[in-house]
Amino acid sequence: MAMFIQMFVDHQASMRVRILENGNQEVVLLDDAGQEIVLSFERQSGAYVCRGTCRITNRNLVNLMRKAVAAFKGSAIVHRHYETYTMVYEYERGTVVKIMELRNSQQKIIYAYKDTMGELEQLFRKDEVEQEISRVKFQINSMLDLRNAIDETAVREHIDRRLAELTHHLFVLEA
Repeated sequence: MAMFIQMFVDHQASMRVRILENGNQEVVLLDDAGQEIVLSFERQSGAYVCRGTCRITNRNLVNLMRKAVAAFKGSAIVHRHYETYTMVYEYERGTVVKIMELRNSQQKIIYAYKDTMGELEQLFRKDEVEQEISRVKFQINSMLDLRNAIDETAVREHIDRRLAELTHHLFVLEA
């Protein structure tokens, strides 16, 4: 929390800090027009967490808040309003993951983070197909054992049809 406050102090931001009875803190930022921007921080698991919404119009404070979200690995949705459109920035763990342009109630994705390595890692860890292959192989082996143990032609033909289905399914899974 001290580093967060120091970041704003270093950039000459007007502010006050209130420490509440339960150990939580409120940081009150003052913009050029004298308007107060109250950020409430709750202590959770040894860290301070800020939840809520605020409107910041001072360019210096906007940039400081953006830097704070990045530096402290915060998650946030930031709306930057321009004359004819609004840009929406989504941050997760301090990184911009999506930028959208809102214009006349239409949205256009400008940027979307694609975690290719993460997606590949998830695919690699998925072993559902391998488990299905193991189940089908077990069924095939059981059916072959049953076929070898039975002498009735009608039952053997039924087993042969089922074996054909299972081997086709196994071929598809392994492809």
